[in-house]
Amino acid sequence: MKIKRLEALLPIVGVAGLLAIWSLTTWRQWVDPVLLPSPILTFKAMWAGMHGALGFDFVKTVYRTAAATVIASVIAIPLGILLGASEKIYRSLEFVIDFFRSTPASAMFPVFLVLFGVGDETKISVAAFGAALVILFNVAYGVMNARKTRLLAAKVMGASRLRVLFDVMLLESLPQTFVGLRNGISLALVVIVVAEMFIGSQDGLGHSVFEAQQLFEMPRMYAAIFAAGVLGYGLNLLFMLIERRFVHWSGK
Repeated sequence: MKIKRLEALLPIVGVAGLLAIWSLTTWRQWVDPVLLPSPILTFKAMWAGMHGALGFDFVKTVYRTAAATVIASVIAIPLGILLGASEKIYRSLEFVIDFFRSTPASAMFPVFLVLFGVGDETKISVAAFGAALVILFNVAYGVMNARKTRLLAAKVMGASRLRVLFDVMLLESLPQTFVGLRNGISLALVVIVVAEMFIGSQDGLGHSVFEAQQLFEMPRMYAAIFAAGVLGYGLNLLFMLIERRFVHWSGK
């Protein structure tokens, strides 16, 4: 029991180490305190900000990231299943998929700005574009690598092709689908924050970081950065918990 408790505390070691190094750096003034405020000042700014403007910006970023991920999932998951179920279709589109998946999503900003103008539509659509390609690739890969023994058993038992697709292939692909969803939502968050910083945004965590930097309010800037980090970690953790709840049979 003691060993398990100690193992549960292991993640805290890294956080404590980071805070210790940060505190020592500011205390010894190895970095100008104006440029790197202490952890106490930063977390005070974060606490105060979450009850005001920073909290509003946090919610706006959550909304944009969630919207982009939902749009990407609705488009990419069915297409991924279709492509993964037919190797010929996938091979014929493989170059196009890999080409756009390898293209940085931020490089598509000018195209979407022309199409949608400056607004939430551009931010969400670019993030959805990048996330969709990641999810699509992972879903297709998961379907293509469904366990052959289970597929063969279903066919021998007389299951129709449609039932094999949904009852076997789809379930077999779920672990890889969740990998795609976790990577997709992380990418969507990155794109949204960058868009909020540079594409005429009046709110969001990216806007908060950029505005604080311009006004040289360093504690508020670091507070916004940490809020974005907490959001990214929280979203990834949420998808991991959902995966453990609904894909508990993975690997069995």
